[in-house]
Amino acid sequence: FIFPFALTGASALAQQHCDRGYCLNLTERELTAQAGLCVVIPCSFTTADEFTPKHVVWYKCEASKKFCTDADIIFHSNKNTDTKAQPAFEGRVSRLEPDVSQKNCSIIINDLKKSDSGSYQLRVTGELNGQQNGFTFIQRVTVSVKGLNQKTRVKIPTLTEGQQATLTCTAPGLCSGSTENLTAFTQRHISTLTFKSSAEQHNTTVTCKIRFTGGKSTQKTFTLNVNREFFEITLFGVTTVEEGDVLNLTCSVESLPPSMIEWSKLDSDTNLHNDTGSATLVIPNATAEHSGQYICAATYMNNTLKKDISVTEVKISGVTRVKEHESLNLTCSVESFPPAFIVWKSLTTNINPDNGTNTDLYNDTGSATLVIQNVAAEHSGQYVCEAKHLDTFLTVNVNVTVTLLKVSLQLLLCGKN
Repeated sequence: FIFPFALTGASALAQQHCDRGYCLNLTERELTAQAGLCVVIPCSFTTADEFTPKHVVWYKCEASKKFCTDADIIFHSNKNTDTKAQPAFEGRVSRLEPDVSQKNCSIIINDLKKSDSGSYQLRVTGELNGQQNGFTFIQRVTVSVKGLNQKTRVKIPTLTEGQQATLTCTAPGLCSGSTENLTAFTQRHISTLTFKSSAEQHNTTVTCKIRFTGGKSTQKTFTLNVNREFFEITLFGVTTVEEGDVLNLTCSVESLPPSMIEWSKLDSDTNLHNDTGSATLVIPNATAEHSGQYICAATYMNNTLKKDISVTEVKISGVTRVKEHESLNLTCSVESFPPAFIVWKSLTTNINPDNGTNTDLYNDTGSATLVIQNVAAEHSGQYVCEAKHLDTFLTVNVNVTVTLLKVSLQLLLCGKN
């Protein structure tokens, strides 16, 4: 932002100086101001009863001169006079009170330059007993213009990706010597920058630069912090595991600043794991008790979003060591929603030599029970439960052993007599 500028502020107790009924009240006789800004010379006056003030004239001249001359005028309230202000001050000096009868002689000088440093003197012109007259006050005000040190102020709202934001840059705005309400004479120089926030703008810098009349400038650089709202929670990991395996689930959310993520299990208030941005829940040596619904809760700013995932475990029950001629009864079950599709297979060729290995024996959803009546030795071997849940496949093997019945034969030898 670049703009020219003038500004407002400070005061002290008034000092009065009188001469033959003419009194000058100066709040400050010495003022220090900053180049590029402004200065207020606050003053008021009273005159002899016979004198009617009409105009005020301000001069700037060497302090060694008792009275300044017309060539030293910087401001004349009479716009119809032939005496003009010095070109260097033209358009930069204003009265705070245009009504001279109020006897307020305060002026404001804008767009200060170091060359404005010096001694300032006041003269009041008017009528005395019907005749044009004037009075020049001996007391003066000294102004010293120093380098600019007031800082630029920047207001940055909370920036959120996708939302419109407005940055506000305010130029320095305090006039030295100000005791009045200067709203009518000074204005806050404000520049705004409106844009749609994006994630690409995060951590980028923006500079507000103010250039004053006379070549003075000041600037402020700041870094943007764009909050990125999350769009959705991403969950990944194998949700169907074998008993004894490691359960590993990750929940992640893209947001700026990072979201707080917390893992929990349905119907439990226990916080299983939490982290920022991404949180991985690890359960070693999973058992059937770890099956169920797990919930990832992501908190961003003051909003919370939840997403759940069902963890299933393939479980096989039944006796794997049976005697010949007994029944083999094995159940493979998976707690899941929707129900998993379960297939029992055999890896042995003894059951059906024509079909080779990997023979499908039985299938069902949710739970599948394999029953083989009157088992024989050839039923021994490896059986596989294959479970498909959504896009996940998991297999569990079980070894079946068929023990043979022992037949003992006793021979009785009979002899003849």
